[in-house]
Amino acid sequence: MASTDIKPVMVMGLYDSKHSFYALEWTLERYFANFGPNCPFKLVIVLARPTPASVVGVGGPGSGAFMTVIESEFKRKATRAVDEIKEICRKKSVEDVKVEIVEGNPRKVICDAVDRHHASILVVGSHGYGAVKRAVLGSVSDYCAHHAHCSVTIVKRPSKTSIDMSYFR
Repeated sequence: MASTDIKPVMVMGLYDSKHSFYALEWTLERYFANFGPNCPFKLVIVLARPTPASVVGVGGPGSGAFMTVIESEFKRKATRAVDEIKEICRKKSVEDVKVEIVEGNPRKVICDAVDRHHASILVVGSHGYGAVKRAVLGSVSDYCAHHAHCSVTIVKRPSKTSIDMSYFR
């Protein structure tokens, strides 16, 4: 690809889930690790972070101090997640990556990022919920598959905890 060519954007949607981080490793292995500086996409990783009010749902006198503590904890977790994301990318020799932390519902945050970055492809992880659990809890990957304005890859974590990735090289 010539240096004047603009690479298509891949948005990787992450939220606080081991399935998201598995999807990140899966994506880096298949789309970036073996290409060096000639990778086919510009990578934007969007880490969706919940708002304290969406998780706690409290109000009234005295809730302000409690919400401050929750907000501080969410920021600490997000910072730790970004450090982990950068370390995973570094181990896969993927240096050209943009990481964003966006507060809000992961479904909306990720689909908005697709539009904001004019992404060609979105990659998200899947919890592997059954139909009933997915209907009750909702599914980020299902929502994104129906609402993102680009192609969507949903990465399902295998039931085995260890995978020999050399097969895919």
